[in-house]
Amino acid sequence: MNTIIVYSSANKMGNTGVAVEEMAKEYNAQTLFLDDYVINDYSYEHKNKDDDFRALFRHVLQFEHVVFASPVYWYAVTPRMKAFIDRITEFMDDEVLKPELRELRSKQFSILSTSIHETAPLAFTDMLRKTFEYLGMQLRGIHHQQFPYED
Repeated sequence: MNTIIVYSSANKMGNTGVAVEEMAKEYNAQTLFLDDYVINDYSYEHKNKDDDFRALFRHVLQFEHVVFASPVYWYAVTPRMKAFIDRITEFMDDEVLKPELRELRSKQFSILSTSIHETAPLAFTDMLRKTFEYLGMQLRGIHHQQFPYED
């Protein structure tokens, strides 16, 4: 099964980056660091068509298994990951784009989180799980990696 790990973090080479690289080796997966791209917030008027989101999302659709990876920031994913997820709505709003969105129904997803805690908070995993299950994806696994707090 071909896998891509879509991740975001304030520090590309930090704890989440380490966890992503380990998982990428395990799954022989490609990685996609969202913070390397311009992804604007969702707009009801769809004003942000010229940023990188649509091309990135179409690239992700080529994979059977998508791992969404983020550190836990106040019970949530990073702002860039949240913007990426929110922008999927554009494919729901536009009749021309809907067929592409329906491709998610044949995909699996996993969650990879990192924090100083032993497990990810339910608020974090539920947001991702419920969002992607709503879009028709099948949950394959939830993974969390604990890292010590560093000053």
